[in-house]
Amino acid sequence: MKRIFLLILLHAASLCLSQNYPQDSDMLWVTVPSHANWIYKVNEEARVSIQLYRYGVPHETEINYSIGPELLKPVKEGKVALKNGRAELSLGTMGKPGFTDCRLTATVNGQVYTHHVKVGFDPDKLQPYTEYPSDFREFWDKAKAEAATYPMKVEKTFVPEYSNEKVNTYLVKIQAFKEGHNVYGYLSMPKNPGRYPVVFTPPGAGIHPVDPSKGLFYAESGMIRLETEIHGIRPDLDAKTYKEIARAFSGGDNSYFINGIEDRDRYYLKKVYASCVRAIDYLVSLPEWDGKNVVAQGGSQGGALALIAAGLDSRVTVCAASYPALSDMVGYLHNRAGGYPHMFTETKGLDKPEIVKTLQYYDVVNFAKNITVPTFMTWGFNDNVCPPTTSYVVYNALKCKKEALITPINEHWSSDTTKHAVLAWIKTQLK
Repeated sequence: MKRIFLLILLHAASLCLSQNYPQDSDMLWVTVPSHANWIYKVNEEARVSIQLYRYGVPHETEINYSIGPELLKPVKEGKVALKNGRAELSLGTMGKPGFTDCRLTATVNGQVYTHHVKVGFDPDKLQPYTEYPSDFREFWDKAKAEAATYPMKVEKTFVPEYSNEKVNTYLVKIQAFKEGHNVYGYLSMPKNPGRYPVVFTPPGAGIHPVDPSKGLFYAESGMIRLETEIHGIRPDLDAKTYKEIARAFSGGDNSYFINGIEDRDRYYLKKVYASCVRAIDYLVSLPEWDGKNVVAQGGSQGGALALIAAGLDSRVTVCAASYPALSDMVGYLHNRAGGYPHMFTETKGLDKPEIVKTLQYYDVVNFAKNITVPTFMTWGFNDNVCPPTTSYVVYNALKCKKEALITPINEHWSSDTTKHAVLAWIKTQLK
């Protein structure tokens, strides 16, 4: 196993890139854990240096802090005075593997400024609470076989606004199941005739338009990339229409993440997961496919679906996932952070045995256990959407050849440099 640590140095020139350091703010927080990689042993004390600047000048004020396991109630709260803009704070320790979050608040001229920093305790030892069903493989083999019985019908339309001198992009509509159950996506292909690796890229969470322009560098570098949506909604609808659809079907009790959740066969995500395989069916049918390389790649919900595709489909040869969602979701039931969509904290009434059982068939952790191909993951520590606890749990569950790029300061985002680093790694794994 190879592990890459990328620690973004905490200096003013780089901090403006982070969500923790808003570019247009007069105030600048700098928090530096006492260990350079932000990782400690269980029962080892963690400390953090806190600095606050106003207009780049050290600011003296009193700040409030709360410390506790990430995404759970704090176990310690208090105040500390900044002298010459600086203070040092003990974060205590943890008696078992996990992450502690230090949340900071300062009020300056009536305006509240917040910040947080997480540190890990033996995160390489984190293990899932999600159980692995004895019939997991049988369930998904049956689901894939059912989806394959429906004929694949494809509509393909050239999209000039997402094409350039190197790439042709098409809007494709794929019938993944019976009539009316479709998957849409943007297919970007090198213009030069040839045979190329294919890349399946599922979307992040929510109901929103798909913008393939940010991923055109895959096709520009010699790959065929299909960036999909998962709801059967045309990805080229205007933003206003998407917002109206999202308001109706993407939140609260209407969220697609809980639609049919009490029955593993009726759960909304069953067709979503099976459609990942159907999208790969389409990609490998292309005459331009090189016949060897099938890549699953994505971030957040897309990272989850990339890992799921790699665990479901033996044709996948390489997997790259950034901060995957849908990972060890029952963690909250065991007093530990769980994966997005945080259904055991944000939606009431879901703590039922039948729901916990359903999620065993849909949690990324259980798909990760079945992945046999080289896999790359990247995540940050300050992420509250897909917390580092769950990314580590998934990474630790992988038994394949694997590598990680860990960027501690990152919240729920990755830089363009990191996105290109993912592609560079993928290229090293091609046959």
